[in-house]
Parts: sequence; C-alpha cells; structure tokens
Amino acid sequence: MDIESFFEEMPFADLLGVEVTEAADGHAEGRLEMREELSWNADRLMAHGGVTFTLADTVGGAALVSEVDQPVPTIDMRIDYLSAGTGDLYAEADVVRCGGDVGVVDVEVYSEDDTLIADARGVYKTG
Repeated sequence: MDIESFFEEMPFADLLGVEVTEAADGHAEGRLEMREELSWNADRLMAHGGVTFTLADTVGGAALVSEVDQPVPTIDMRIDYLSAGTGDLYAEADVVRCGGDVGVVDVEVYSEDDTLIADARGVYKTG
C-alpha cells in the first residue's frame, strides 16, 4: 500500500491540508499549513483543537498503516492540549503496540517554533 497516496486521497484530511510526509517501520510524520479557516481566534492564527486532533489522528494512523499495510479505523484517541497551536503544525507518531486486533500509537504535535502543543495516544483497529 502506498501510504502517502492513501492519506492524500482521504477527503477530510485533504480538506484540512494534512500531509503525511513520512511513514515507515511504525513511525510517521506529517504537517499542516495553518490558515485562517482553521483558527478558533479571529485576531490571531491559533489552531482549533479539532484541527490539532485530526493531524494527530491521521499521522498516528499512518504510523500503524506502515506496520500492517491496510487501513486502520480509529477506535479511541486521547489528547492533552499543552499549548496554543500557532503557525504551521507538524506531528510525529510511533507505534507502541501492533496486535492482531488493535494497535496503539503515541503522537506528539508541535508548532512551527518546536513547541510541543499536544500529546496523544490513539487506539486503532488492525484486524
């Protein structure tokens, strides 16, 4: 499965501008260019929590897809928002467990100045 193409063709991720830039061996990275429509604040570009969540979920899924070579629907995701997401965002994800039925992935989301803005753990269906 061509992971980057799979995620490029995902309509919602495409709508937001989520780009998976790397996905191999249980690790994935991705980015999102911040724009006015994705902000919760009219006076300053600050990522809406749903935008940050979608980036984390998509990149987390890509990390697991790199292990199982098939789509992995999200079962659950927990996210802690640590700081405001200003500017472009990027995420890094690593598979913690890849089982026959479920997989677990840890994801960190950063703003363009390398500030950690969110820490997430996703559970995805693998079987």
